[in-house]
Amino acid sequence: MSFIKIFIHLVFSTKNRDPFLNTFDVRIKVWKHIKEYATQKGIFLDMINGYSDHCHCLISLGSDQNIEKIAQLIKGESSYWINKNKFTKDKFSWQDEYFAVSISESMVDQVRNYIKNQERHHQKKSFTEEYLEFIEKYNFKK
Repeated sequence: MSFIKIFIHLVFSTKNRDPFLNTFDVRIKVWKHIKEYATQKGIFLDMINGYSDHCHCLISLGSDQNIEKIAQLIKGESSYWINKNKFTKDKFSWQDEYFAVSISESMVDQVRNYIKNQERHHQKKSFTEEYLEFIEKYNFKK
């Protein structure tokens, strides 16, 4: 048996960063649904949260999984589910792009805390500011 523990911090935004998920109630329903769907698909989704225009996930990859496929499954199915349940007045979709960075075992609790506190965090900082910080912190090229 192979033993694998590869944590990934996955972040994706709504199409055009529109604040589709603009109520706490809608966000809770969406995060709960994504967590349940991930479990059904054998995706270990350790933590999920976000704000009105984006989602953070802490995922541990399985031996037969890759980031692109997981992002595609989660984003595609949740878009379909959100639209089917009419949680938004306009057609909902996620942006095609996403961030994904590996997280060392020693940083997992810190990332969990960061994800858990998205509501409080985004009362002080916009997703655009967060986005620019991620670009700089992880040395992504624009």
